[in-house]
Amino acid sequence: MKDSLLQSLERLRAEFSGQLADASDEAKLLEVKTEYLGKKGRLTEVLKEMGRLSSEDRPTVGAKANEVKEFIDAQIKAALEKSKSAAIESELAKDVFDITLPGRPEVLGHLHPVTQILNLSRDLFERLGFATHTGPEIEDDYHSFEALNIPANHPARDLQDTFYLKGKNWLLRPHTSTVQIRVMEKQKPPLRMIAPGTVYRSDSDVTHTPMFHQIEGLWVDEGVTFADLKGVLSLFVQGLFGESVEVRFRPSFFPFTEPSAELDMSCFSCKRQGCNLCKGTGWIEVLGCGMVDPEVFKFVGYDAEKVQGFAFGIGMERLAMLKFGITDLRLFFENDIRFLKQF
Repeated sequence: MKDSLLQSLERLRAEFSGQLADASDEAKLLEVKTEYLGKKGRLTEVLKEMGRLSSEDRPTVGAKANEVKEFIDAQIKAALEKSKSAAIESELAKDVFDITLPGRPEVLGHLHPVTQILNLSRDLFERLGFATHTGPEIEDDYHSFEALNIPANHPARDLQDTFYLKGKNWLLRPHTSTVQIRVMEKQKPPLRMIAPGTVYRSDSDVTHTPMFHQIEGLWVDEGVTFADLKGVLSLFVQGLFGESVEVRFRPSFFPFTEPSAELDMSCFSCKRQGCNLCKGTGWIEVLGCGMVDPEVFKFVGYDAEKVQGFAFGIGMERLAMLKFGITDLRLFFENDIRFLKQF
């Protein structure tokens, strides 16, 4: 029985070599491999007979079977490599392929203009000592409004009409002031931070979109004054638009700051002579700001008798429109590569 199996294995190897020589392409080579090494292949059929061998004869036949299997496997791999090389050589020999032609250039992308402005703004504030913090985009009503001195049914909520999630007291945050509250709940003064991120409001026109980006800032410490606010924001605006730009502050209203102000910068297009960009006024509105209302400090456990602070909020799309001379904010989100390639 042992000798019969050994002869079968040798005969199988010889027959394989003959079939391998006749296999002219990859598909036929794989067929030959399956015929001999597959689950129902010829080698498998021979090995089934090993169960009838004595324990003394099995090692000899097993070693021979492994030798034949390794031989077949190695021959198939070598033939496949040779077949692939021949196919490549055949393609290279065709006139339709010229290996002397230059390769296709790799087209590199670049940052979106809004991302460029956001990164530049963040860098400017970090140079002034502001730490960057982030928070969740899905927020609760408390951190979005209540803790910012905007109680339920307050008319100030209408200015930030928001996307609420069905069945729960959760919403898409209308500003990144929510991050300021969360940081103040965990960290005691002194605190100097910015909160960049995506925010959501139900607005849509040439200067508003339902989703946009903000950087909100906060500085809380002993002795912080409106003069510090003016100094920080003046340095920021001039760092972004040039040192020749002038700034002014106009009284305004925000529920979480008192006093509140709008920061304007002198029109860099007409040098305050009046043009379409500044609507003939010579000034361009940039951002809102103010001293933190003591009521806000009560929600986070700060002692308003010991510390003061200021806050500001900046729309990144508006800055990008001013920086790049864009008149329609919606262009940022239309994914027109012809537009984006300009930046």
